[in-house]
Amino acid sequence: MPFLFSLLVIALMIGALVDIIRRDDAQVRFLPKMAWIIIVILLPLIGGLLWFAIGREYSEAGLRLPRMRPAARPATRRPEPRQAPPVDARSTEQQIADLDREIEEWRLRQEIEKRRRDGGDASSSGAADTSS
Repeated sequence: MPFLFSLLVIALMIGALVDIIRRDDAQVRFLPKMAWIIIVILLPLIGGLLWFAIGREYSEAGLRLPRMRPAARPATRRPEPRQAPPVDARSTEQQIADLDREIEEWRLRQEIEKRRRDGGDASSSGAADTSS
């Protein structure tokens, strides 16, 4: 019996190590891959169980839950198909050039607004000086 338990622990450890090594970094949670490898090697049973319980990111396809069927609705209207979001066909350089033009436009608008405020204050203060 202890021999069987040892084989199961070794199989769990090897499976966890293979899974950690083959998994992308973005799919590893809570710790870096190297830390998970060390944990699984030093604590084979607990490390392997922790890895499969909390360490790996499961895909949506792997956790399909059965859903209840929606209630029957009258078939009077079909739902409209979803449209794909618009795709920007401009190159990166064109997008950067457009952003530069937009930034320059905003800077010019702020400068015009500042001149209007400064010019309005100067003309009203100049009118007050000439009347006295």
